[in-house]
Amino acid sequence: MDFYSREEVSTVRVIMSWVVDVTVVIAFAWFCMHTFGVQITMAGQSMMPLLNSGDVVWMNRLVYDFGKPERLDVVVFQREDKRTVKRVIGLPGETVQIQGGYVYINGERLAADNGLDQVSLAGLAENPIELGEDEYFLLGDNRDSSEDSRFANVGNVKREQILGKVWMRVYPFMDIRLIRSH
Repeated sequence: MDFYSREEVSTVRVIMSWVVDVTVVIAFAWFCMHTFGVQITMAGQSMMPLLNSGDVVWMNRLVYDFGKPERLDVVVFQREDKRTVKRVIGLPGETVQIQGGYVYINGERLAADNGLDQVSLAGLAENPIELGEDEYFLLGDNRDSSEDSRFANVGNVKREQILGKVWMRVYPFMDIRLIRSH
């Protein structure tokens, strides 16, 4: 009889160990998806050619809890009741201006690849825009079809409006890839 009780205790330990392991894995997966896998569906063409309307991206909401948005990061920000994806161009304390079709930061032309330094319509940035200590200037990559910081209905974006950084396109499946700053 003693033999069977040891076997039962061993079986209970194995089952409990398995339950604990599964619980830890599920909790870790939930944390990762809640933190790094917040899903955003693109609406409109403002981030073409990087992202198209209907693309699904994942946002990392934890990255800016430990750091600040950097120039050329692709971010999600809250505007009224919708989430919008744009690229960080101007940082807090900087002066942004668009002249002659180019973006200038503190009087110097923005150093960026893939035409990200070019803009055909200056909007409010025709005159120098001074950013506050918690403000960012955001532009869509498709500058001719983007409602962004150049326009009064968006304007400078406050830090608390920025929800996270886009880090991966997950749909369409044939075009899954990491999204990197240029």
